[in-house]
Amino acid sequence: MPTPSTLDRRGISASPWVLMIAATAITVVLLGATALAHRSSRAGDWPGYDDMMAGLSASPWARWRWIAGDLSEVTFYKHEWASAGLLLGAAVGHLASRGGHRWQGFSICYGSGLWPWVVSSSLLGMLLSHALWGWSLGTGTWQPTFVAAVSLPAAMVLLFGRGWKIAVNGAVLGAVLVTPSCLLLVNYVCTPLQLPAVVGNVLGMALGSAAAFFLCRRIPWLVSPPAPQRKLPVPSAPVVTQRYGITWTVRRVLADFSEAPFFGNEWASIGLLAGVLLAYALNPLAPAYGSGLLLPLIAGQALASLVGVILWRRQWMSHGWHPTYVPLVSVVPAAVLTHGGGMAVVISSAVLGALIAPPLARALSSRLPNHVHPYLGNVLSMAVSTLLVVPSLGLVFRG
Repeated sequence: MPTPSTLDRRGISASPWVLMIAATAITVVLLGATALAHRSSRAGDWPGYDDMMAGLSASPWARWRWIAGDLSEVTFYKHEWASAGLLLGAAVGHLASRGGHRWQGFSICYGSGLWPWVVSSSLLGMLLSHALWGWSLGTGTWQPTFVAAVSLPAAMVLLFGRGWKIAVNGAVLGAVLVTPSCLLLVNYVCTPLQLPAVVGNVLGMALGSAAAFFLCRRIPWLVSPPAPQRKLPVPSAPVVTQRYGITWTVRRVLADFSEAPFFGNEWASIGLLAGVLLAYALNPLAPAYGSGLLLPLIAGQALASLVGVILWRRQWMSHGWHPTYVPLVSVVPAAVLTHGGGMAVVISSAVLGALIAPPLARALSSRLPNHVHPYLGNVLSMAVSTLLVVPSLGLVFRG
């Protein structure tokens, strides 16, 4: 949604050639980097997910792939090229936003201008998590090391503003509070009870973040200024009347793919999808945990967002933002990876997720105190809606 600060200040209409050049640049960089890495690889094919897991303890290359894949794990892609595409696309979106170009799409990070700080804090939180909890990967099983990259650090920057103090403290609190909460819930609750791991991930994010925001309120030194700067990610009023038509709907669905890391921008999503599809072309058993279900996964995610955007359009019009991305990173991936990529599973999980998750997230977020970022309501909705939908689908498709 263009805003006064994001419209092209020169009044020049955006050219479709600009869009083509930006998209081509992302694709070329990804292809070139992949070709160079693939050429230097001793393996005949790009290694798959199982190859990475088998080498985590002994191979620095496998460990690097795991760490790099953490950036795209929130969408269940878990691949280094998906992560690279996400960052490259987001950089395009940020530069377009700074330049005030019409073709920027939805202004990245809700028009806050804080994308560099969001990325810096998130990356630092992820690296600190690996430094503190990377030993957990020695078990040879999957562990939620990615959670600090898509939770508290970014939320603290968006809530309290720019600056190294907030960015670093957010990263430290994310590594110290969020990651261990997720590790405990996944390994000692979800695994024994055979619940989807995403439930432990998002509940751990909520618990760790709630503790962090409590500390920030009791110890104002941790944030500067101590008073929250924004409550909900609502953009400024547009200069021109927003038309919520077909074009806006397609753009919104695309932007939802990069909403979970707090980007919410079409270029970030284009880079993410270009990277993961390239990874799939190199080896179908590399992304999406080697399941081979990437294509039905993406189809279900897009359908969930589309149904949600259409169904809750009036909420978008009234509030300027609505959490239609929630089932895209929770209900649908959990259902597809648990019950398979059949059409019935994809459609039912997408529709049910779109019906339940966004309004629940809105209701929960609106009831949080001002010193807590509303993303907590979103992750709680992810947990509840996943627990409602995924086991129910199991009764239908396995009963």
